[in-house]
Amino acid sequence: MSAPIVSLRGIAKSFGPIDVLHDINLEIRAGEVLCLLGDNGAGKSTLIKLLSGVHQPTSGEILMDGQPIRFGTPREAAELGIATVHQFGGTFPLMSIGRSFFVGVEPTKGWGPFRIFDRKTANAVAVKALQGFGITRITDGDRLVGGLSGGERQSLAIARAVHFGARVLILDEPTAALGVKQAAHVLRIVNEAKRRGLAVVFITHQVMHAMAVGDHFAVLIRGAVAADFRKGEKSREEITDLMAGGETMASLESSVEGEMAAHAGQARQVI
Repeated sequence: MSAPIVSLRGIAKSFGPIDVLHDINLEIRAGEVLCLLGDNGAGKSTLIKLLSGVHQPTSGEILMDGQPIRFGTPREAAELGIATVHQFGGTFPLMSIGRSFFVGVEPTKGWGPFRIFDRKTANAVAVKALQGFGITRITDGDRLVGGLSGGERQSLAIARAVHFGARVLILDEPTAALGVKQAAHVLRIVNEAKRRGLAVVFITHQVMHAMAVGDHFAVLIRGAVAADFRKGEKSREEITDLMAGGETMASLESSVEGEMAAHAGQARQVI
């Protein structure tokens, strides 16, 4: 395996007296998808906020390319190549595709105080980037983002992050609000990002989506890494059981044993 781009060592995070994360140790590598799994309240959101510079760890350290680093703001993290795409894509429904793609870093044309937004260039670059990720039906950069499907809006946000030099792509529940077809398209985009050599952190509570793209898996329970394993080392049922804290299989076995005992009692009565 390649050397990790980002390493988390002994990361803990507290908000006042409340401990949210405990002794997190993870490695994020180029060309791999790290699936961060866990139920609501497991600590996934806090962890990605540490990675993206929203919060700073209470203790422990974050290393990038082997060097300790501390992100003071999300902008600092983005400048070093860590891009976060949130659940609803971070796009702007009332903007055109080209404008939304370049928001904040718009290409311009003209001279001095007379420079204006270069709409033609922005549209051409945005459409080319989307088509490079398989969104071939979009050919007009003037089209409003609000007219795109949920999966296409996610793809636009991912393509934008890649275009502006992301090395680590953090995807926060990218398939949570999507239908089957749209979710499948986003998963193809994730695989394409991996193929291009990006390190992808895929946050989800949907085991099937994680198994479709993941190379490395970490299950969070109550702010700690309950399991850290590679693709093929655990089945879907085992992962689901881990996410439930071991309660799923235990309750199922108890239920089965109870039913068997009841049937056995009924059989003895009949006999």
